[in-house]
Amino acid sequence: MPRSPVALSLALVVAGATCAVAISCGESETAGGSTSERAASARPADRFDSEAALALLEQQLALGPRPAGSDASRKLAKQLRRQLPKGSYQDVPGGLRNVIGKVEGRDPERVVVLGAHYDTKDEPDFVGANDGASGTAVVVELARRLKPRQLRPTIVFALFDGEESPRGTRDEDFERKGLRGSKVAARAYRDAEAMILLDFVGDRDLSIPREANSNPKLWAQLRAAAKRAGKQKHFPDANFGPVSDDHVPFRRQGVPAIDLIDFDFACFHQACDDRSAVSESSLDATGESVLELLRTL
Repeated sequence: MPRSPVALSLALVVAGATCAVAISCGESETAGGSTSERAASARPADRFDSEAALALLEQQLALGPRPAGSDASRKLAKQLRRQLPKGSYQDVPGGLRNVIGKVEGRDPERVVVLGAHYDTKDEPDFVGANDGASGTAVVVELARRLKPRQLRPTIVFALFDGEESPRGTRDEDFERKGLRGSKVAARAYRDAEAMILLDFVGDRDLSIPREANSNPKLWAQLRAAAKRAGKQKHFPDANFGPVSDDHVPFRRQGVPAIDLIDFDFACFHQACDDRSAVSESSLDATGESVLELLRTL
């Protein structure tokens, strides 16, 4: 799972207002915002099926631990390929495979990658409800909901295998031995105009500040979208330190990328990261916010 080069436990540092100038986040220049934006804030969006997303999360947990290369992981990959539009496999070294889907946009030359990892840390009894299953569930439900040419860009849905490093890997070796699927996908989609990563997005007490490796401009657009969707409380105007996660290979290819990750999570790589650690309302907050962001790209 993600590692911070500084420490695994990161203190949230309140930053200056990311969207102090409203127009920088794509909002109205008027003091109160446009009439349509105020109406959107007053009426929270209800376009994402959080009940279906929760069912997708529970389907993953029913398979038990799903470390990369395991029988359970390969069984899950088959399910995910069927669930994603135009689902296919992308080979990853070591016998692993990403699962890729796509919904064509009105401008097929523009590509946005929406990703999550579907493998779990290879630890006894670890089922990764938040760490893996939550992001995968939201990505799949968004993929099932979007229709061709509904959005301007084409959306590539990338479910990464081998994000977790093999058991026994030292923290300092994580980036070299982990992020296996995203390294492959980042090379394949190096021309994407944006990459949005979902990880740790089901935490019952969901709070996602901007992670330091996340592109500031794209993050500002996300926060503005969350505000329009009525979910802004889950995306505080704060920053925390850099995390090594599946967005990093995309950044290295020059793709603006953001990581939606609530890294202040007590059950990190522990057996308590089970169904009790996540909530439908958190999946909904993530899904509605990301759907609104995609709608405006």
